[in-house]
Amino acid sequence: MDAFLLHQSIRAAAQADFSRSGGPGGQNVNKVNTKVTLRVRLDDLAGLADAELARLKQTLASRVTGEGELVIASSEERSQRVNLERAYARMEAVIACAARLPKRRHPTKPSRAAREERLKTKKRRGLMKAERRAPRDEE
Repeated sequence: MDAFLLHQSIRAAAQADFSRSGGPGGQNVNKVNTKVTLRVRLDDLAGLADAELARLKQTLASRVTGEGELVIASSEERSQRVNLERAYARMEAVIACAARLPKRRHPTKPSRAAREERLKTKKRRGLMKAERRAPRDEE
């Protein structure tokens, strides 16, 4: 993944829509369109390999619209410009995180101490439960 090329393609391909925000701002929220909704088509992004793009579409399937657009909204700040920059930063972070290959897990065995501790805990828990039971009459 070419981070610089990805950054440039997000800035070039993204479409920003502005609307009234429900966040902080007092009377300002009733007058100024500070909420930013950023949309970018995943197929228009440059800087991603085919495998990364496929992983991106699979990972972000619940966040991608039917037209193949990833949508990010930002309305935390009172400034439209700051919200726009936050939306771009979040878009880059989401795409970079989803395109990254997960670390491969190497299975390991629990140590002897861990196995013994687990058995001791099970025994202690069983004794605690056994003590709750009514004593049995054995003659």
